[in-house]
Amino acid sequence: MRIGTAEPGSTFLSQGNALKSLLDARSVAQPAEVVTALSASIENAQNLETGSIQFGFMASNWIGRALRGEAPFATRIDLRMVAPANAGPLFFIALARSGLRTVAELRGKRICVGPATSGMAQHADTMFRALGWTASDVTIINLDFAQGAEALKRGEVDAQLQCPIPNRVMTALDGSAELRVLEWADRFEPLLAFQPLYRPTLMRAGALRCLAQESRQPAVVNVIVSHAKVDAALVKNVTAAIAAGASELVRLEPLYQGLPDLFPPLKAEGRMAFEFGGVPLHDGAVAAYREAGLLS
Repeated sequence: MRIGTAEPGSTFLSQGNALKSLLDARSVAQPAEVVTALSASIENAQNLETGSIQFGFMASNWIGRALRGEAPFATRIDLRMVAPANAGPLFFIALARSGLRTVAELRGKRICVGPATSGMAQHADTMFRALGWTASDVTIINLDFAQGAEALKRGEVDAQLQCPIPNRVMTALDGSAELRVLEWADRFEPLLAFQPLYRPTLMRAGALRCLAQESRQPAVVNVIVSHAKVDAALVKNVTAAIAAGASELVRLEPLYQGLPDLFPPLKAEGRMAFEFGGVPLHDGAVAAYREAGLLS
C-alpha cells in the first residue's frame, strides 16, 4: 500500500509518515510505504490515476479540478474522498528587518512559493490573481520549503509562502531568524470571495516566536484521497483507522491538530461535509463512516 505525500521537508511528508505509523501499528494492510512527490497534490492525483499509489494527500481546492479534468490536469481523474487531514493556514513570512508588514507590499518583490509544479505555487498564483497582479508584478522563486527558508535567511528572497503550522521547517526558521507574518488587512475578504474554498483561520499569538498577536489568514483543508478503482475493503480499513485513531495521529504528528474536530460535521451534515469540490466519498469510506456511527 503506497501513500503519496510531497517533497522532502514538507508537511504532507510528515503527515504521511505519521499515517504510516498508525496503519502499520493497526495492521490495516501490508506495511504502508510513503512516497514523495515534488508537485504534491498534482502528482499525487496523477499517480492515483496510474495506480502507482493507492492513497494521496491533496489540498481540497485541487481535487475538484482533477475530477473534472481542468487545468493543470490534462484528463479527468476519478478521485474519491477518504478523510480530512487538517485545515492549515497559508501565510507569507518576511524578515522583520525588511519592513514588510502586509501582503499588498509584496508587489515588486522576490517571493519563494515552492516548486513550480507544487500545490503551494498554485496557491500563490491564486492569491496574486486575487490581488489583481500579473506575472510581471512579482518575481517568483521556485524552491522547496527548506531551501526557501534558507534563501530567506540569506536575503536572497524577500518573502516565502508557508503552510501550515506547526511544521518543522517553519519552527526551525522561526527559532533562528527574526521574522514577521504578513497581514492581509483589507485584502482578506476579497481573497475569500475570489477563492471560496479558502476558510478564515486565526493563527494564535505565541504559536510562533514571531507571532506576538493573533493573525487572520486563509486556510485550506488538506485531505486524503483515493481512486474509484482502489479496493473498497482496503479504503474501508484505512478510513476506519483514521477516524478511530484521530487523537493518536495528533500525538504522532502535531500537524494533525484539530483532526478530531473535523469529523462531527459528517454526522450533522452528511456526505456533503466531506465531498469538497464535488468529489464523492469512496464506497469504502462510506462503509467505514457508517460503521463508526458518523454517517447514516
